[in-house]
Amino acid sequence: MSAAAREVARGIDALRRGWPIVIGEGDARVTLLAIETSDTGRLATFAPDGRHDVLLSGERAATLTLVNQLPAADARAGVRIAQVPWLDLDTATALADPAQDLSSPLKGPFRTLPIANPALTTAALKLARLAGLLPAFFLRDGATARDVPTIAAADIDDYDSPSHLRIASRAKLPVAALDDTEIIAFRSAEEAVEHVALVIGEPNGHPPLVRLHSECLTGDVFGSLKCDCGPQLDGALRRIAGEGWGILLYLRQEGRGIGLINKLRAYALQDQGFDTVDANLRLGFAIDARDFGVAARMLALIGQPRIRLLTNNPAKVAGLEAAGIEVIERVAHKIDPNPHNAHYLDVKRDKTGHAL
Repeated sequence: MSAAAREVARGIDALRRGWPIVIGEGDARVTLLAIETSDTGRLATFAPDGRHDVLLSGERAATLTLVNQLPAADARAGVRIAQVPWLDLDTATALADPAQDLSSPLKGPFRTLPIANPALTTAALKLARLAGLLPAFFLRDGATARDVPTIAAADIDDYDSPSHLRIASRAKLPVAALDDTEIIAFRSAEEAVEHVALVIGEPNGHPPLVRLHSECLTGDVFGSLKCDCGPQLDGALRRIAGEGWGILLYLRQEGRGIGLINKLRAYALQDQGFDTVDANLRLGFAIDARDFGVAARMLALIGQPRIRLLTNNPAKVAGLEAAGIEVIERVAHKIDPNPHNAHYLDVKRDKTGHAL
């Protein structure tokens, strides 16, 4: 692991523990404290003079109708909310976490400020997602905390780059109804996330049938009926086996890239009546935060640059092709709905363009 990657890893650990970090170089620096893991003592240490602004993602700020102010009109790098007397820990938590949006009206008004260095705030919001936290911070200009991780914005962008992936191990792995199967594990020297591929059958001179499956603990392991992930996984394995040769890529990108805890928060919002797309946006995340360049890198390392893709999601085709994989055919992946996920599947079709 490089020195830069170690500092990013330290930053992720610090955010999870409720410690401050600094992002930037030279005179262009900001000091940040994740709102989710803060408390009154940590906030007092972070801002002993009581002066701090708040940084939210553009998606969360749009939910709170804050982007209609001129300084927040271009919210791609986040939205900075100016300090006011009532912007205490409880109010900041309400800004960051949508759990009580429907029951607890926010104090206000709030005034947004221009983002002086968009690269720093964009990197901070990405770091929150990598840490599995809500994308919301207390923010102060400059390096106002000592002996804390100090991270260059470009190093955060590089931290989870697919180019760092390497094959770490491979072995035969017979699975149910599939005897001729090899498992290949991939690991990055920078980011401590492991992805795997199941290679089913032997190459036969034709492009393999490939399925990209994003990790879903609730669906894959517990058989959740809220999504179609478990049946998709089982169906893909059967379909590839029937073809005689193909690859299933199991990507560690839980919750469309927002992590397990944030996915469960999205589930709770769905219980309040929001659909899966609106829940992600309300939490402050993109509709889909996955990086399909990871899958492209895995296929390249396996030596399969031309594939048939088993998917209903056009974004997967586009993501692979943008990363250099030739998708010669999109093969439909039909899964029957159940009473619990029928609306979820309708939303995938109507809002994210899935060809169901």
